[in-house]
Amino acid sequence: MMDDLAAQVGALLKSHGLMLATAESCTGGGVAQAITEVAGSSAWFERGFVTYSNLAKQQMLRVSDSTLKQHGAVSEATVREMVEGSLANSAAQVALAVSGIAGPDGGTPDKPVGTVWFAWGIKSGETHSQRHHFDGNRAEVRAQAVRVALQGVINLLNTYTKTA
Repeated sequence: MMDDLAAQVGALLKSHGLMLATAESCTGGGVAQAITEVAGSSAWFERGFVTYSNLAKQQMLRVSDSTLKQHGAVSEATVREMVEGSLANSAAQVALAVSGIAGPDGGTPDKPVGTVWFAWGIKSGETHSQRHHFDGNRAEVRAQAVRVALQGVINLLNTYTKTA
């Protein structure tokens, strides 16, 4: 399943002549790992940022301190800034970001364990974001997040039309 999704991501990126960058927090590089399992992925995978701490998000992806203070790391505002930072700090034209609470600890009443925010964007295009809540243990939450992240790239590229 994961191999199929990653291969689909690669085929779509190649067909559009685009490169992908990933910005991951709770998945800890799981999306990049799934992508690089695909032979030839260097043709369409530019780089991955694993920004687990808020400081890493700020330093590597230019996520603003005010966004983190106001909304937290697990928020729509943060993953959108992670996508922007990925595109600004790489040669990629497509980026995805994921930040969540994989558990077993760290949840709050308004952001329970299993809450994960995603964003996908294309340079000079729209950025889309979604919140999901996954059930399961830490490994299960992370695996589900990797699948959703990959599927989101597929969905984004299936609606992509190149503009001059």
